[in-house]
Amino acid sequence: MKEIAFDMSKSELEYNFTLEDEAATLKLGSDIAAIPASNGMIALFGDLGIGKTVFARGFIHSLEYADEVVSPTFSLLQLYEFAKIKVYHYDLYRINSPDEIIELGIFDAINDGITLVEWPERMDNYFPKNRLDIYLSQGLMDASRAVKIIGHGEFWETQLRNLFTK
Repeated sequence: MKEIAFDMSKSELEYNFTLEDEAATLKLGSDIAAIPASNGMIALFGDLGIGKTVFARGFIHSLEYADEVVSPTFSLLQLYEFAKIKVYHYDLYRINSPDEIIELGIFDAINDGITLVEWPERMDNYFPKNRLDIYLSQGLMDASRAVKIIGHGEFWETQLRNLFTK
C-alpha cells in the first residue's frame, strides 16, 4: 500500500510503502533507473545493512551491467559507464567532513550523470535542490523494508507521480 503526501509549502512529493523482501528492493532500484534522467542525485538513507547497496544493484543491473555491484565503502566511488549515461555510486560512510566530499568530485558527478549516494547525511546539507531521497528502514517482518521516497523539484515530483500512478 502506497501512502502519498504532498506538501505545497516545501514543493516535495512523498511516497511511503513497504518492500516485502530483497527482490522488491532490487525491483524498486530497477523501476527508478527506468526514469529518463541524464543527471542528478539519488540519496540513499538508512542504517548499515538495510538495503542501500541492494537498491543500487537493482538500479545498475537494470542498465545492462552484468558484473557484481558492491558497495564502494573502501574505494568511496564506483563509476559505471554506459552508452548513454554514467552512474556514479558513492558510499560516504567513512567520510569525516564535508571538505572531503568536495575532494571526491561529487558535485561534478551530479552534473555529469546519475549519482547514487549512500550515507548522504555526511554531506552536511550540501544537497542539490533537485534530487530524489530514498529512506530505507526495517519493516515489520525480518526481510521487509519500510520505504519513504521524497522527490525534490519539479522533475522528480513528475517522475514519481508517473511511476506510482501506473
